[in-house]
Amino acid sequence: MYARIAGTGSYLPEHILTNEALAQRVETSDEWIASRTGIRQRHLAADGETTSDLALRAVERALEAAGTDKADVDLIIVATTTPDNIFPSTACTLQDKLGLQGFPAFDVQAVCAGFVYALTVADALIKTGAVKCAVVVGAEKLSNIVDWNDRTTCVLFGDGAGAVVLKASDEPGILASKLHADGRYRDILKTPASFKQGQIDGTPWIYMDGGAVFKFAVRALADVANETLAAAGVAQADVDWLVPHQANLRIIESTAKHLHLSMDKVIVTVDKHGNTSAASIPLALDEGVRSGRIQRGQLVLLEGIGGGFAWGSVLFKY
Repeated sequence: MYARIAGTGSYLPEHILTNEALAQRVETSDEWIASRTGIRQRHLAADGETTSDLALRAVERALEAAGTDKADVDLIIVATTTPDNIFPSTACTLQDKLGLQGFPAFDVQAVCAGFVYALTVADALIKTGAVKCAVVVGAEKLSNIVDWNDRTTCVLFGDGAGAVVLKASDEPGILASKLHADGRYRDILKTPASFKQGQIDGTPWIYMDGGAVFKFAVRALADVANETLAAAGVAQADVDWLVPHQANLRIIESTAKHLHLSMDKVIVTVDKHGNTSAASIPLALDEGVRSGRIQRGQLVLLEGIGGGFAWGSVLFKY
């Protein structure tokens, strides 16, 4: 039994904030941002637009692409760092907005690695026979936790959602996945606020030590990708597409170099929407599919790393 991706979908909010427009808010420039990150613009959700709203649009498109009726879904997992509420989960809210009920729905919090974590959990449940059709979503409204006066972080992040429909199949689908975490590095990328007696305790904004994150990310992503390929018995040269977390073009290029993959085999969308955390991999995957680059039967490698640190990789045959 395999878990096979039957369809992909994504959604980006209508409002676009370009580098030029951002330069009117803080001391920066398009050249400075683009040369260091590869980012040209980011999408921002409207004030009344929630993470579950973004997720809903992506899921509807994924179900349509899969030719699947929503009544067939028997699991929803939402990977998010920016849930609608402390509780209930965004997945339960999404389930209700889809007009569904009864089956399990829950959130996964692994920040930028959230989608590969969620996909791995759904894969395991399908392989046990407990689930036949899962919807896996990465959705974020990071604009809620971005300090727009901090030019070191506000240039990086955006909002969006991506989703896949994962179905039980006797044809090869997900071939291998590997997940890791190391809490010793939790202080170099974090939003440390908590709630205490109705008040925010600590800073509610994203903090990042960029240099430390870069150094750790490149090594960890290359290692986990190779670990996943080894588990599947697949050589680097056999990978048709790498779909990495879209955080920084330099990290993407360095990881591809470590894997001996040409950038022609890498799906890059960071220029269009910035770092959308858990949403970035499914956003890039959907673009790769809809552009016709990712074809049925090809081997696709996903990888992501985020605060925690948490990181992971998934290899599948599309």
